[in-house]
Amino acid sequence: MTTGTYLEIDGRPALRFVREYPDTVDRLWAAVSDPTELTAWFPARVAFPDAGSPGRGATVTFTFTAEGDGGSGTVLACDPPSRLVFTWGGDELRFEITPLKAGARLAFTTLLDGRDTAARTAAGWEVCLEALDAALAGRVAPRTDGPTPEWRRHYDDFVAAGVPAGAPIPGAD
Repeated sequence: MTTGTYLEIDGRPALRFVREYPDTVDRLWAAVSDPTELTAWFPARVAFPDAGSPGRGATVTFTFTAEGDGGSGTVLACDPPSRLVFTWGGDELRFEITPLKAGARLAFTTLLDGRDTAARTAAGWEVCLEALDAALAGRVAPRTDGPTPEWRRHYDDFVAAGVPAGAPIPGAD
């Protein structure tokens, strides 16, 4: 089941995912801001300067298999334990955490650089957020390169729902 929603924010294409967890706000904050915890679900390794602290204005480094190959971004906002915003390439990633009576809600919004990347990116974030779900539940989700059957299912669902598509799919034959 896909959970993302396509929308536009200030004329820019965007995706929004909302999930609720039984975990505390602090636990969820660690999962989205601690580079060690991000390795369980984020698509690239993330490094913040100053011993891992994501301070406003800091450069964020993203790495896949070789150092430096994932690009960099900038922390635009950091209000622990409720809000973290940073750029990655031309996209802007926003993590907002709010407390619930029993747990916390994560609202993840990404403003996209290109409209035609929406379905592709939405499918990727669905897979990543499923890995976050697993990590918070104490399970390890397998990591693979390229489009997985789960990714393809999400992608097809987003395309069928009318989410803009057309950008090349890395790793697809």
